[in-house]
Amino acid sequence: MPRSTVTIRDVAQHAGVSHQTVSRVINGVERVNPETRQKVEQAITELGYSPNAIARFMARGRTGTLACFAPNLTDYTFASLIEGAQKEARERGYFLLSASAQDEQVFADLLEQFVTSHHCEGLMVINPYADGRHELLPTDFPLVFAGARPREDAANSVALDDVAVGRGATQHLLTLGHRRIGMVTGPMAEDCSQDRAQGFEEMMRAAGLVPDPALIIEGDWLAPSGYDAFMQFAAAGELPTAIFVQNDQMALGLLRAAREHGLHLPEHLSVIGVDDIPLVSYFDPPLTTIRQDFEQIGREATRLLIQAIERPHSPRQHRQLPAQLIKRRSTREWHHN
Repeated sequence: MPRSTVTIRDVAQHAGVSHQTVSRVINGVERVNPETRQKVEQAITELGYSPNAIARFMARGRTGTLACFAPNLTDYTFASLIEGAQKEARERGYFLLSASAQDEQVFADLLEQFVTSHHCEGLMVINPYADGRHELLPTDFPLVFAGARPREDAANSVALDDVAVGRGATQHLLTLGHRRIGMVTGPMAEDCSQDRAQGFEEMMRAAGLVPDPALIIEGDWLAPSGYDAFMQFAAAGELPTAIFVQNDQMALGLLRAAREHGLHLPEHLSVIGVDDIPLVSYFDPPLTTIRQDFEQIGREATRLLIQAIERPHSPRQHRQLPAQLIKRRSTREWHHN
């Protein structure tokens, strides 16, 4: 009999017991005669029966469902993180439902549908500080932040070591001989933007340099803000020789603006981004960047979330994952005149 067609009643008939008895064995209920239990387990093995995961959870009064809320589902970084989370959830016998919440009201509605109504057992939140959504979160519910550290010990978290990202990107530019270094940040309300800026400032000061506030411009993670940032640099007068852009999308916009301004990269300007999204190796020039493993962040976040569900009294954990410098042709040595 094909494995996919075997039912709990087939197992019961094969073992000579009731289907209720088979259900008790599958769900670990103690009140089953050891001899009967052995007969059922042998029938399961011989028939190749695989209990339906949903049925197993429901028999225990659970749903086996996790929820993941992100500001959107189209951004490559969010989508890659969710893909990793879904894989890990499936491998552990859970189901992950993802939804986009572009603002606080939609986020509140999703909380009502999935969390307050007990349709899910745990919640993963991507980019919890995009607005005030973090203030809406329950305090007594299994929770993990993916891609961000919590400001208080309110949730488990998995994120890139963003201070180290800022340090690594800046050190790369300093090692190449650059001293007039600019930075395009993400929204400064977000912790990762603050942390990357902190790493930048630490390395500049360690090199005996004072960061120039005129060379630090806030963006919004999207390519047009990178384009606009370069135009602001150009309008202010003397351009930096190198720019640390806090994500690859903004770097793409900045590269285009620099070319339109008549600059040859990296001869006139070195640029380093963050993320290593697939398209950056096709940029002109191919982008030097700091790679982060979004799938790994999603997997780690799912592990922590399931642990919070299955071991509710375990202490909260905050994991920071390392990043990797990927050298391409958008950065080069700077020769001082």
